[in-house]
Amino acid sequence: MARPRTMPDLEEFHPVPATSTFVNGVFPRRRWLVVLFSALGGFLLTVFWSAQFVDQEIGDSVANALLGHDAKATPIAGMAAGIAFAFVSGLAGTFTACNIAALSAVAPLLGAGGSRWGRLLRALKPLGWLSVGMLLVSATYGAIVGLVGTRMPQFSTVQNVAGSLSPRSIQSMVVFGVIGLAMLYLGLAALGIVPDPFARLAARFPNAPMVFMGALIGGFLIGRPFPLFRQMFRDAADSGNPLYGAVAFSLQSLGNIVIMAVLFLVLTLIAGDRLRRWLAAKPSRIAVLTASALIVAGAFTFLYWDVRLLAGRGIIPWYPIVDWFPA
Repeated sequence: MARPRTMPDLEEFHPVPATSTFVNGVFPRRRWLVVLFSALGGFLLTVFWSAQFVDQEIGDSVANALLGHDAKATPIAGMAAGIAFAFVSGLAGTFTACNIAALSAVAPLLGAGGSRWGRLLRALKPLGWLSVGMLLVSATYGAIVGLVGTRMPQFSTVQNVAGSLSPRSIQSMVVFGVIGLAMLYLGLAALGIVPDPFARLAARFPNAPMVFMGALIGGFLIGRPFPLFRQMFRDAADSGNPLYGAVAFSLQSLGNIVIMAVLFLVLTLIAGDRLRRWLAAKPSRIAVLTASALIVAGAFTFLYWDVRLLAGRGIIPWYPIVDWFPA
């Protein structure tokens, strides 16, 4: 008598050697279904996302509470105040449309085995390499801002006019478009649909994928229109000091990932062993989790900053937006 089909039998695995942090070599059979639902999730985020609510109600409120004054209305008085403002504004901007993509970085790190404190120590290493890539980009860009100053497109005060794009909007579109497409590609690679870009490099430098992901997160600053960040950008540009710019931008990036890192470490401590057993029961779950996070983040970043932005400027006729928090 034939055994009834159970859920594990419905999953067809395609084992190949793991090639990097993002590609474990075991893929689900319905890979395109994962792509479809993940991309749909990213799209729906863009439909319901309210920059006004996140920037004003969350970002401004957090910054005002931590600084003890109105962050937007109070000028940055000196480098010490600027450094404090940089970290606080980064922390306040954790859940902006830029940083939502950063959450995808921790997905491949979940489910490590071992004792609770052993899991914690192992979790700190990839977070450290993520920070290396992030700080390389943010510090370099901050130094450039300190040198070049107000001549950069991101400093432009040209108002956005219907039917056209300001220099800072063009910069945002280019930067976030590239970041979004990079994350989409990594998500497809995690499912084995496209080649792993780190397959050769990771053999010699196994931490290269996390450094690259950190560089993408650091790249958020290059196109970021978050009002508090623009205030910090203006202060660094006016200073003419590349060292100050590098330190301020680095602290902004570190502030961006503090909450994400803490949540990840708490999850590792509390649910790490249980999560590891759940993932080990079906190794393809790791690929699904990693790919879904990257595709959702990539689709959201590209659609929000390129397609929805064009619709908002009246350059393309329409994009679905649920205006639940009007400006």
